[in-house]
Amino acid sequence: MPISKDLLDILVCPLCKADLELKPDQSGLKCVQCKRVYPIRDDIPVMLIDEAKIEE
Repeated sequence: MPISKDLLDILVCPLCKADLELKPDQSGLKCVQCKRVYPIRDDIPVMLIDEAKIEE
């Protein structure tokens, strides 16, 4: 089950508080400001800074 639009509207990056975008392959949520990608595991976003990877 994909991440709901309502959930995406309220989630923000835990580090910089910027908006998040769902990656095209739906493997994670990418911060529009600091470019960290928070993984999605078993349809649940893992919003831990230590779990995020930085992508350009």
